[in-house]
Amino acid sequence: MSRILWLASYPKSGNTWLRAFLHNMLRNPREPFDINRMSELTAGDSQAQWFRRLDPRPPTALSREDLARLRPGVHAQIAESSPDTVMVKTHNALVEAAGVPMITLSLTAGTIYVVRNPLDVVVSYAHHLGQSADDIIALMETKGFETPATETQVPEHHGDWSTHVESWTGRNHAQLHVVRYEDMSRRPGPTFRAVAAFLGLKPPRERIERAVRHSSFRALRAQEDRTGFVERTPAQDRFFRSGRVGGWREALSEAQVRRVVERHRAQMARFGYVPAGHEGADAAPERAAAG
Repeated sequence: MSRILWLASYPKSGNTWLRAFLHNMLRNPREPFDINRMSELTAGDSQAQWFRRLDPRPPTALSREDLARLRPGVHAQIAESSPDTVMVKTHNALVEAAGVPMITLSLTAGTIYVVRNPLDVVVSYAHHLGQSADDIIALMETKGFETPATETQVPEHHGDWSTHVESWTGRNHAQLHVVRYEDMSRRPGPTFRAVAAFLGLKPPRERIERAVRHSSFRALRAQEDRTGFVERTPAQDRFFRSGRVGGWREALSEAQVRRVVERHRAQMARFGYVPAGHEGADAAPERAAAG
């Protein structure tokens, strides 16, 4: 049986950007790969279609226990859907729900985890859901948070931001590669070359450079402006809105920044996200994450 390479992140942290790069690198098209065809090489573990193959009821009719019972079989189906390693997007934390792991480790080949400054996540997530920054700050500190079921998506177990990050990155190992959103933005060439190397690939430099150009935020936004994007929510004018690093400085109040840092200081410090003036006695020295 093939196994799964998880493309994992807390929501609004760069997962779609990573998938766009992978499609452009692996397919190597002359023009940017169609953002509305990114399911061709990457699956999603919350898509109801996988669960309905094992239980025809819609996600809204399934209990947490039902979903937990079905999940290992769903992951086996996904792994069996290709003779090669299957790349699967997930926003689930690496925890148990209803006594069953959200991620089936026996079917796991490895993980690429994308982490982003939670202050910027607040701003991006607020636009994504059409909610206030205060609402999102509260959501991001809610222990055990799960999204509601819909007709097409099963609930995702995000938990709070710190637990999500810690669950995936707390133990370093050879099958884990951590990517900071900020490095994807500021140092795309070496950052995405490192992603390719983690996958055991050594594409020519020009192929990597083309994939970086084709998956740049500007290229992704231009595509969405022309053709739309299937993952855009009704609350959004556009999915690829800004992509800025540090946009929180203009969008969040001092009180909001302080609340985020107080709730998530330990994990923020691990990845160099504690802003100047908010360092506490318990804060570790700032550093970039290593893959």
